[in-house]
Amino acid sequence: MQTIRTITSLAAAALVCSAAPALRAQDGGIEVGARAPARTLNNTDGKPVNLADFIGKKPVLLEFWATWCENCKALEPRMLAAHKKFGTQVEFIGVAVAINQTLARVQQYKYPYPMLWDVVGDCAAAYDVPATSFVVIIDKSGKVVYTGAGGKQDLDAAIRKAL
Repeated sequence: MQTIRTITSLAAAALVCSAAPALRAQDGGIEVGARAPARTLNNTDGKPVNLADFIGKKPVLLEFWATWCENCKALEPRMLAAHKKFGTQVEFIGVAVAINQTLARVQQYKYPYPMLWDVVGDCAAAYDVPATSFVVIIDKSGKVVYTGAGGKQDLDAAIRKAL
């Protein structure tokens, strides 16, 4: 039942994402200052990956995205530029939600950072994801220091909060 509620919540969030141009930071999602939850997802090869392996070692940037999300496409150049600039200091992780997309579609996207598959929505539920293109930045201590959604986020300024 929890899985169905999570998927339904993500579907509603997906509709909001496609209809709304961009949310400002902290318009929903996990609270800034909260401890980042560790969840196990699968990589695109189907092997389990636990976020606990990354959280608490160095800053982490999570982006909850979908192949069909227009805001995610708009954010992509900023994500790639931020990864190029901060990729040695910050662990970037893409979290593909399983709403209206398949693992095969996700596998077609090649990024220079790990891509994880949230097939049952457990991770999205733990982070209270309000929409795709949702970014969560976690500092080295495991505390959430930024959340935001939309294609025009200032990722450089957000990342600096974690450094």
